[in-house]
Amino acid sequence: MAFTLPPLPYASDALDPHLSQETLEFHHGKHHQTYVTKLNELVGDDKTNADLDDVVLGAAPGPEFNNAAQHWNHTFYWRCMAPAGGGEPEGELAEAIAKDFGSFGAFRKELNDTAATHFGSGWAWLVHDGSRLLVTHTSDADLPLRHGQHALLTIDVWEHAYYVDYRNKRPDYVSAFLDHLVNWDFAAENLRQV
Repeated sequence: MAFTLPPLPYASDALDPHLSQETLEFHHGKHHQTYVTKLNELVGDDKTNADLDDVVLGAAPGPEFNNAAQHWNHTFYWRCMAPAGGGEPEGELAEAIAKDFGSFGAFRKELNDTAATHFGSGWAWLVHDGSRLLVTHTSDADLPLRHGQHALLTIDVWEHAYYVDYRNKRPDYVSAFLDHLVNWDFAAENLRQV
């Protein structure tokens, strides 16, 4: 066995016009696949996607960690989007956001600002830290798992996630993600696992 690239949870054109088929084919089929291929070269074929958390947590900083974490991050990211996503969450997630941020509007502004202003390559996250929800960000391949946090949602802010469609206008990509793509059902499912 070996690590494998999971299929997208929707067709490669399903997020148009907010993320193009070209973006998804390059991002998923090229960038994500490269992380998987390199990870298999580094750890051998005896590990599978089921072992990914252990590899991420056990790897020293460097190529093994970077490729394992980017495989984890991207596998998670694809599920954070859905055709006809966006809007506001409901139920327990909406209640937790209101409790920990004061309002959905305050939460959205914090996540939007964090994603839009993160310097360089990285990720903006909604996490549960064991006691409450937080918005945070990580650089490069880093992820909440390494910091004892439970990820609920992420926005990929590496340029390859949006450059074909938005060029250097990361704030426009972040707004489109929040308005039209975010999969609140997946975030709510993650909250139930805390």
